Amino acid sequence: MASRPLFSPRRPPALSLHEAAESSPTLSGLMARVREAQACLQAIRPLLPAGLRDGVQAGPIEDAHWCLLVDGSATAAKLRQMTPMLLAHLRSQGFGIDALRIKVRGRA
Repeated sequence: MASRPLFSPRRPPALSLHEAAESSPTLSGLMARVREAQACLQAIRPLLPAGLRDGVQAGPIEDAHWCLLVDGSATAAKLRQMTPMLLAHLRSQGFGIDALRIKVRGRA
């Protein structure tokens, strides 16, 4: 007759990455900032020239400063010209962005 263990440890249910991140104050704050940056990008995307849209990514928001990551210097130059209009649009949509920084991504 085989003996059964007296104590059978139970594993807690596995958490998804999203659940684990939301349960951590540090990670949940980071995720909220990423969501805000993505929402800002979605707000301005229709204003971007069609040929530039794929070359622009949302970067970090720190305080009221938002960084846009772009593929090249020509895209950066065009977005710098558009900055006042983009900021006005973001404010009209309820985003508290006071400054926009354009950064050219390095090639991998």
